[in-house]
Amino acid sequence: MAKKITYLGALAFGAALLASPLAAQDAPTADTVVATVNGTSITLGEMIATRATLPEQYKQLPDDVLFKGILDQLVQQTLLSQKVEPNLTKSQLTRLANERRSAVSAIAIDDILKVAVNDQTLQAAYDAAYKDFKPGTEYHAAHILVDSEEKAAEIKAQIEGGLAFADAAKTHGTDGTAASGGDLGWFGTGMMVKPFEDAVTSMKAGELKGPVKTDFGWHLIQLIETRPAAAPTLDDVRDELAAELEQKAVAAEIESLTAAAKVEKPGEGIDPAVLKDETLLDK
Repeated sequence: MAKKITYLGALAFGAALLASPLAAQDAPTADTVVATVNGTSITLGEMIATRATLPEQYKQLPDDVLFKGILDQLVQQTLLSQKVEPNLTKSQLTRLANERRSAVSAIAIDDILKVAVNDQTLQAAYDAAYKDFKPGTEYHAAHILVDSEEKAAEIKAQIEGGLAFADAAKTHGTDGTAASGGDLGWFGTGMMVKPFEDAVTSMKAGELKGPVKTDFGWHLIQLIETRPAAAPTLDDVRDELAAELEQKAVAAEIESLTAAAKVEKPGEGIDPAVLKDETLLDK
């Protein structure tokens, strides 16, 4: 019995010795080689980067299925690349160089934007843009658009005789607002053509004015009500401010890089029409 225990103990110890090199292995890293193709290494990092670009439905596949699929794909792509790379034409090499330059510059821009646009910079831009904001006036009006001054005058007489403005708009209006009684909703200065705006801004609530001529035709206008124009909230203008910050940050970075670089353009004297000659790419 004792011998049996010793023997089993030896087996267990031997198994531990066999397992120890595996247990001591370093954890996989992005540089871990997962395959080689004619001496060219494919790394775990390349597999991870490939997975990150896949559509969501593929990411839902079981891990083992996706791992094998990505590895096989990268092996196949490497084989195909190795076959054609020695015979790539000047045109193909030029296009690949352009694609790489574009992709790398896009990474540079992403890095700039990560710093340029955040909650703090957006708030600062908002405060700067609206610190001197002075409330104006917004107008809620309705109109009836027709094609002649005479027609507008006839409708105006009917309204002054008791016909409801909305009913007149539904009957006679020729634009998309007719169905809603001519209601234009709320608008501020600068949002309507000048003759129309000039008429509205000189009116009092409830007043009827017209005919007023614009490039669209002849209008009868009824001012329904007015209200002070409030400054937009940060959320209202977030996208607009972000776009401005992005544009300024990229422009500033390019200006800085250009100032520090030696940029020469000997090609500026070339006839610009040569850009149309794609046969040069094959010479």
